[in-house]
Amino acid sequence: MHTQHQHHGHEPRAFDEAFWNARYGGKRIWSGRSNPQLVAEIDGLPPGRALDVGCGEGADALWLAARGWEVTGVDISSVALERAAEHEREHRPGNEGVHPVRWEHHDLTVWEPPSGFYDLVSAQYMHLPTTQREPLFRNLARAVAPGGTLLIVGHHPSDLHGPAPRPDLPDLYFTAEDIAALLDDGWEHGVIEARSREASGPDGATLPVADTVYRGRRL
Repeated sequence: MHTQHQHHGHEPRAFDEAFWNARYGGKRIWSGRSNPQLVAEIDGLPPGRALDVGCGEGADALWLAARGWEVTGVDISSVALERAAEHEREHRPGNEGVHPVRWEHHDLTVWEPPSGFYDLVSAQYMHLPTTQREPLFRNLARAVAPGGTLLIVGHHPSDLHGPAPRPDLPDLYFTAEDIAALLDDGWEHGVIEARSREASGPDGATLPVADTVYRGRRL
């Protein structure tokens, strides 16, 4: 889960580039599996220009690229981006028509993507405090081209009390309705829901979890 701050006792802890570099600098997190809600919502869309926000080690970006998308993957962690580029070299299909992914290093809390540029903007499990999350999501919405798709997926607030352990930080969680409320009238809201899926717990057992899923089309 991408977070920017977490409380330890009464002191805030920054989940900054140093934190994420340390996390990615250890054991590989790469699974090679794209996020299931991305696959469910985007598979079948005509490819265009895509922005993968918080791309990590690149599974979603590479999945999109293999399906004809021209992808930019952005992350705060330079180590994650190096891993993503390495995975692209290792797993890139031998298809001349597949665009190489453009990997970019940005702090998403201050970076502003180009306005009206992308046919798809995808943010998977970007969990930030409300004061950072809402400006970020507005920036991502502005980056979507007319007719393009905004897809935002996260852990639903109900998971705070569910069987899968989540950090007890309510401000980091959001609903699809929260996202829709941030957008202006120039959007068609296609999916606004909490969606159940199965996930592996710490001991390997399968547990039910709930995802926030928002998919909208810019008019």
